[in-house]
Amino acid sequence: MRPMMLAVAISIALPAAALAGPASNAVKFFYVPEVKFEADAKYRDRFTEPVTKLFEANDKARKEKPDEVSCIDFDPGLDAQDFDQKTVSKTLKLAEAVNGDTAEVTASFNLFPEGDDSKREMVWSPEKVDGKWKIADITSKTSDWTLSALECGSSTE
Repeated sequence: MRPMMLAVAISIALPAAALAGPASNAVKFFYVPEVKFEADAKYRDRFTEPVTKLFEANDKARKEKPDEVSCIDFDPGLDAQDFDQKTVSKTLKLAEAVNGDTAEVTASFNLFPEGDDSKREMVWSPEKVDGKWKIADITSKTSDWTLSALECGSSTE
């Protein structure tokens, strides 16, 4: 019985960031087995405000001006347009810190096998909604931007 109690005590003492869990799984979905474009309407149910508002504005901009580049012209989860799937899958590391119904999941990976500019560090902000982890925002630590802060359709040209 004592070894079992020790194992329980050790597992409780481990920091949450060292363990990947359900919040990380919500993020991992967008990277493996293949990268998925977050702004695609078929994944909208995996997000919550404020990014859903940006995605709606992006959809509207694409409908109104289909020949122009929309607000989201890159893959937000990659902070890039181009990537090598094998490299992303092989180098992906997720670190999770949960605080009640919110979490922070840091995804670190490389876009390509070579090049310092291929390293990425993305911070995802999942929130538990009706028992499911949904993404509220994505921040690029590499390029210093936050998805919900991007402007879309509000320019006065």
